[in-house]
Amino acid sequence: MAQARAGLSSRTGWSAAALLPLAFLGLFFAWPVLAIVSLGLREGGVLSVLFEGDTWELVGFTLGQALASTVVAVVAGMPLAFVLARCRIRGLGLIRAAVMVPFVLPTVVVGLAFRTFWPDGGVLPIVLANAFFNVAVVARTVGGLWAHTDRRAEDAARALGASRPRAFVSVVLPALAPAIGSAAAVVFLFCATSFGVVLVLGGSRYRTLETEIYLRTVELFDLSGAAALSLLQFVAVLAVLVLGALARRRRETALALRGREELARRPSGGEWYVVAAAFAVVVALLTPVVGLVTRSLSTRDGWSFAGYVALNTRGDRGTLAVTGIDAAVNSLRTAFDATLVALVVGVFSAVVLVGLRRSGARFAEVLDTALMLPLGVSAVTVGFGYLITMDALPGDFRTSPMLVPLAQALVVTPLIVRMVLPVLRAVDERLRQAAATLGASPLRVWREVDLPLAGRTLAAAAGFGYVVALGEFGATSFLARPDAPTLPVVIARLMSRPGELNSQMAYAACALLMVVTVGCVLLIERLRVPSSGEF
Repeated sequence: MAQARAGLSSRTGWSAAALLPLAFLGLFFAWPVLAIVSLGLREGGVLSVLFEGDTWELVGFTLGQALASTVVAVVAGMPLAFVLARCRIRGLGLIRAAVMVPFVLPTVVVGLAFRTFWPDGGVLPIVLANAFFNVAVVARTVGGLWAHTDRRAEDAARALGASRPRAFVSVVLPALAPAIGSAAAVVFLFCATSFGVVLVLGGSRYRTLETEIYLRTVELFDLSGAAALSLLQFVAVLAVLVLGALARRRRETALALRGREELARRPSGGEWYVVAAAFAVVVALLTPVVGLVTRSLSTRDGWSFAGYVALNTRGDRGTLAVTGIDAAVNSLRTAFDATLVALVVGVFSAVVLVGLRRSGARFAEVLDTALMLPLGVSAVTVGFGYLITMDALPGDFRTSPMLVPLAQALVVTPLIVRMVLPVLRAVDERLRQAAATLGASPLRVWREVDLPLAGRTLAAAAGFGYVVALGEFGATSFLARPDAPTLPVVIARLMSRPGELNSQMAYAACALLMVVTVGCVLLIERLRVPSSGEF
């Protein structure tokens, strides 16, 4: 009886703590989104938009390119997952970093990188660019599980005469299915809501729901149409998140896990073909990056650093309101603020999720899914919602310098949760109980037990969140003031204006962002605990 009361008290306490992250989501996510949708509904015309043929063509193209990109990402990511999980070869850390760099690159940077090979854009570069972004999700998510699955079942199948491909299909693939399903759901979500890539490579010919919402909101001021498309997108995102949560639960509970060190070994026989395929994927991932850097140094008159030098100006004929250097400094400052907010909310949310699940509260899955929602709702919808709601807060929050960091923090927080949550969940509960028995308060238990064990992952999550915030473009492009733009916003503006100098400045700014990104990723890999999360 006493144990039951203790369990009920624990669930009540953790449920009360969950109100804090829910309040953050309610104020800075749900309220702006519902406000813009409500405004569109009041103006009418939503049903007519839903029944337009063009709307469902948009839906078809959005889902079609997302599905194609997901298939490419899964196929390309599987060899990398095998190498990261099962192979002991030289340069594994560099391979892991090279795989991770595309995922955290700004979308406009990737769009420009692919434009160096496809100047006119098109469907194929959109699909390849979205897959380029998300190969890391497949490699990390599938590799994280593959690194701990028991190898004895596969060896037994080989001993009974099964070929290596048959053993993989009949034994390994079913064991990895939950991770593959979870990764595919996340990749599909990212591709379906891709903004910068489609904007740069699709132009006016190819539009997705995300870019159409942007067009209708910013250029046409068609709020009812934007609201209708936002509702469609929200329903699709929610369905994908539910499927991803189910796959993630299966991945966490279905298998007995083993340590990586006893599974990793030097490849042999046909495994070298898989390793070769993985290296080919790495080369393919690095090709657009190298092409962009080359393009930043190439002019009509030959090689030149003119674009880099011009970053200290406002562009050709005063294209920018500030210099490129000022925009870079503003990006660094804004990303720092966004990361700080996301760390506080994300780590607290992860702690609450662990507590809810250990106390047996069913509310944990609801909170987990709610925290992922900002990844799939149009950044334009959120941004415009800020402009029509934040004036109700004290001091007219629309003019606050924290407006952009808060929008970026909404994108970063779910990623931090996904990195930190598995590590906190892996902490032995007996250590916490022993500390509590010795009289430690819950805060001291966290400081003395959880923090030392999860410290490296927290630092890696901070670095990861920082580079994601640094390159955020969707909401920032809508909220950043002309006198305080971030570097991705400046890049997009430079590319939209004529003049070779503007183009060179854009490519030079992209190269600088890539250098910062690569440096952060290398640091993250040194700090990161192996298999400590999905990203």
